Amino acid sequence: MIPLLIVVGVVLVIGMWAVGVYNSLVTLRNRFKNAFAQIDVQLKRRYDLIPNLVETAKGYMSHERETLEAVIQARNQATSAQQAASAHPEDGKAMAGLVQAEGALTGALGRLFALSEAYPDLKANQNMMQLTEELTATENKISFARQAYNDAVTMYNTKRELFPASLVANNFGFEPATLFEVEEEAVKEAPKVSFT
Repeated sequence: MIPLLIVVGVVLVIGMWAVGVYNSLVTLRNRFKNAFAQIDVQLKRRYDLIPNLVETAKGYMSHERETLEAVIQARNQATSAQQAASAHPEDGKAMAGLVQAEGALTGALGRLFALSEAYPDLKANQNMMQLTEELTATENKISFARQAYNDAVTMYNTKRELFPASLVANNFGFEPATLFEVEEEAVKEAPKVSFT
């Protein structure tokens, strides 16, 4: 009878440990998904500002149609990538697509701002100054949200990789999460906007 009680006790302890590890992995996964939701909010704000920025610039930069169209195209691609990543922030391919689309959008915006330097009336336009200020503030918020997301992903990935928690993670489908890392050096910084 005593050996049976010992076996039952060991099974209960292992079971309780497994439940605890499972619950902590679920908690950490939900944290990084919530952290991505914060990025998501700022990305949507960014995408909403860009058409207004392009419309304001259109009146002054009629000869730069190609650049304006490139910004809108990059915005549309980034919006699609953001929706895919938003639906599944744990999907590494969706996150890689978002990082790539964000890099292209930031590059297109950089070209727009560089060209706008040649148009003094555009630089002095009150609407353009307000939009670029809002865009810069949004870029900063995205950077902070990305840092919080990457911290949450690192905690989750660390937990799921540590032994013996990795046994539970591997058996219950806890896949590794992907960091939101900006790969191109030019993209690592928010676009520099200066209309002074």
